[in-house]
Amino acid sequence: MNYSTLISGEELAGRLSDPDLRIFDCRHQLSDAAYGEKAYAEGHLPGAYFLHLDRDLSGPMNGRNGRHPLPDPQRLARTLGSAGVSRATQVVAYDDAGGMIAGRLWWLLRWLGHDRVALLDGGINRWLEQGRELTTDRPASEPCDFEIALREWVVDTDEVLLNLDRRELCLIDARAADRFRGENETLDPVGGHIPGARNRFFRDNLDGRGCFRPAADLRQAFLELLAGVEPDKAVMQCGSGVTACQNLLAMEIAGLPGARLYAGSWSAWCADPSRPVER
Repeated sequence: MNYSTLISGEELAGRLSDPDLRIFDCRHQLSDAAYGEKAYAEGHLPGAYFLHLDRDLSGPMNGRNGRHPLPDPQRLARTLGSAGVSRATQVVAYDDAGGMIAGRLWWLLRWLGHDRVALLDGGINRWLEQGRELTTDRPASEPCDFEIALREWVVDTDEVLLNLDRRELCLIDARAADRFRGENETLDPVGGHIPGARNRFFRDNLDGRGCFRPAADLRQAFLELLAGVEPDKAVMQCGSGVTACQNLLAMEIAGLPGARLYAGSWSAWCADPSRPVER
């Protein structure tokens, strides 16, 4: 069975011995770049590899492309291949933040053309709540070639700028409402949002247990937000193109595929003071 959106702890626990399964721990904290590796060393899911948001799931910054630019596809493919990920591999990503970071790996793999990737619903927190164990053992796999079939799912700043007049795309900002309004901004030098953007805080996709809400609930929420705009005209963004991927996953769960990612997001947009800001 292939998983392309979510996998439960029960389902994953029953597949841990599958040779075509690869699990990736994506834990990270923006305030502490060393947190994820430390947490991984202290205990992770059996068979899990670690991927770092800054080092593995992002590319180099140049002052104009945001805080978490997309990684070079070939470099990411080599990283995945070194863990034994091939076209036949079922990938599972998890974190401890409601898919805030693991959603980035989910989207990146699909961007590279690999659909057999799912998020562990509830992450490591739910895994532990259900009484499952962690390990400190580090896995090893025979390297293989990961073949890329790159998809045109990325929107750049020029397209977003043109859209201010054309209004053909619907930008959806995944940041918290206060940051969207331009309040309490601590990560970027400018507060506010791109003119015309709509707000969908990524945590609103989760229930009280940290699991994704039912597909029907997500579908209703996004259809109301889109207000008649077709899903393939939606462009997800956030502060740096990371949490926006969790919204993209939620739309996929909701049966509303086709949205794209503004990878640079607010951090790229506000890097140029000539671009308009709405508050």
